[in-house]
Order: sequence, then structure tokens, then C-alpha cells
Amino acid sequence: MLHLRLITPADRTDEVVKLIEGTVGTAHLAVVQGAARDPEGDVVMCDVAREAGDELIGALRAAGIDDCGSIAVETIDLSLSKRADRAEDDAPGEGADAVLWEQLTDLTHEESTLTVTYVAFLSVATMIAACGVMLDNAILIVGAMAVGPEFGPLAGVSTALVQRAPRLVARSLWALLAGFALAMIATAGFAWLMDAFGLFTEDMVEAPRPNTAFIWQPDWMSFVVAFLAGIAGTLSLTSAKSGALIGVAISVTTVPAAANAAVALSYRDFGQTSGSALQLLANLGGIVLAGSLTLIAQKSFLAWQRHRALGPR
Repeated sequence: MLHLRLITPADRTDEVVKLIEGTVGTAHLAVVQGAARDPEGDVVMCDVAREAGDELIGALRAAGIDDCGSIAVETIDLSLSKRADRAEDDAPGEGADAVLWEQLTDLTHEESTLTVTYVAFLSVATMIAACGVMLDNAILIVGAMAVGPEFGPLAGVSTALVQRAPRLVARSLWALLAGFALAMIATAGFAWLMDAFGLFTEDMVEAPRPNTAFIWQPDWMSFVVAFLAGIAGTLSLTSAKSGALIGVAISVTTVPAAANAAVALSYRDFGQTSGSALQLLANLGGIVLAGSLTLIAQKSFLAWQRHRALGPR
């Protein structure tokens, strides 16, 4: 269940109440007249089944409540109420399958901002991956994948494409491309510093490295794994039963590929540089494509499910 707390102008409260009462899957409607001070108005509260939440939130935004008042949404971890149980039974579909598009857009917008913290995490992850590829250590590679924050902008691109939000596409792409560029520059400098201390050598770059050679030798399996990871990552963002994104992050090789490209470039190994860059592009493209198709499939399925539940019988 979701809990909605609304602030509405006094002359719009009846309209909002009728809208809530007319939405299948709502419960526990309460109105506190004149309680709001900034902005002034009434406070309207209700609970709504997750599978009906997107419809109600969309209707409230269409009515302009977010402009003249406010809409706050919280997830209810525990609700002991037979009325709430009936509301969830009445709402079409299953809560675990529901997608709150407003929440998803807001989340990906926040995660797709080029900030100092984002660049710092990505740079540190890329440096850890650089140590992993130079030492041919798969454990360090896995650790670097888990630390990398790049899935946020990737999910932002997919969400923006499906929602047809060009500004979010541009924002996400900027965070993704600029973030990786800065991280790779920092990693190249890190490699030069490690070389000066004798911790990195050119022989380490040219060594066979059987455990990590896949990073600069992309093939169709690289794209397939990235595609599957994109599906899992998108489902983890949209589902009420979301899994850990760390598990998704270690399925792809975006950060290690960027790290190997930076290190190889610092030693003028252009073969590994180009191979790593191709691996990076294949992973980024696979994740975005999978994320977009997953969101489109979810959107279509939920629309069909709602039509079937509310249509003529």
C-alpha cells in the first residue's frame, strides 16, 4: 500500500475527494480542513493499493494539484486493516508488478545528476578495476563493478526514452559520458602514478591475463550479458520487491572496460584501448536497450491488465 498526503486549496478539496473515492483500490480517506499553512488549504490523506497508485497520482497531477498544492507519497511497510486488504483485492493487477512512473522518473532524475559524489564513486571504482586488470584479479573486478554508480544514468536514459522526456535523456547522457570521461582521465593519471612507484609496469599490460582478458575482447556474449543485466536492473527499480542493484552491477563490465581502456592508453596499447572501448559501448548499449524494452513491456502489460479488469464483462 501507498500513503498519499495532499495539500489542496479549500475550493478544490471536494474535487480531490471525489477523485480519490472514484479510484478503485483506495482506503482510509481523511480530510483535515484548514490544517495547511504553506500553502494554505486542506490536508487530504488516503491509502491506495500500489497497483492503483500510478493512476491516482497521474489524475491528481492532471488536475494540477502539484501546482496549487502538494502531493507526497510514502510506502506503507505494514498495514493491518481489512479495508486496506479489500482495496488491494479490488485494484487491478498485483502490487509487485505495478510501476509508479512518477516515482521512477523522480528517482532516475536524481540518480542521473553529474555530481562530485557521482564522479568520485565512478573514479574510485575505475581505479579499483585498473588494479584488478593489472593484477588479473577477478575479485577486484567484481568489487569495482559493485562500487560503480553508472546504472543510475543508464536507467535514466531508458526511462526518459520511454516517457519521451528529451531533457532527462540529455541530462542522463551528460552524466554518463562526462562521468566516464572524467573517471578515465583520473584512472590514467592513477596508472602513471602507480608506474612511477613501480607498482604498474608495461609487462603487466602485455601479459596474457586469462582471468580478465574478456574485458578487452568483446563478443556477442558481452552484449547478451549486458542485455540480461539491463532487464534485471530495470525490474529492480520498478518492482516493489526490488533486489539489490549490486547483484546487477557485477553482471556487466562497464567500469572494468573503462579502466582497462584508460590503463592501456597510458601505455599506448591502442589494440587493448579500442577493444575495451568497444566492450564499454556494447555494455552501455545493451543495458539501455534492455531497460527501454523492459519498461515498454511493463507499460503495455499494465495497460492491458487494467483494461481487462475494468472493461466490460
